[in-house]
Amino acid sequence: MAGKQGTKQVTANKKAWHDYFVEEKYEAGIELFGTEVKSIRQGQVNLKDSYCSFKDGELFVRAMHISPYEKGNIFNKDPLRVRRLLMHKKEIAVLFGRTKQDGYSLIPLAVYFKNSRVKLELGLCRGKKQHDKRDSIAARDAKREIDRAMKIWNR
Repeated sequence: MAGKQGTKQVTANKKAWHDYFVEEKYEAGIELFGTEVKSIRQGQVNLKDSYCSFKDGELFVRAMHISPYEKGNIFNKDPLRVRRLLMHKKEIAVLFGRTKQDGYSLIPLAVYFKNSRVKLELGLCRGKKQHDKRDSIAARDAKREIDRAMKIWNR
């Protein structure tokens, strides 16, 4: 019996796109328990303040909140526990080198199912300054105004 094919996004970290410039994206598996997967299937995951760190050549995601599964009773784990990410050793070494550069961080961008497996999209990010955030907001508002004017013009 094969699992479902395709991808289905569960959640996205919109705050990361506001606070960081995303330079590159990577895909990583995540080590979870059964009740955590069931909770993710229900959409009970929050990436808002999560980040990634390295320890002993392994990659971990921290502060990713997965709510306890309501029917999980004793099998539920701590919602904020540290979870190991699954990537090739060479990829981890490259990311470790890149994050040691000035101002780069690994930030989770999205959680999704790919062929019935939970995947985490990571972004190699550089922090935005306050004026960069204002520029992004101004550009978004200008685009919205242009789209609104074009919609009225094309009627």
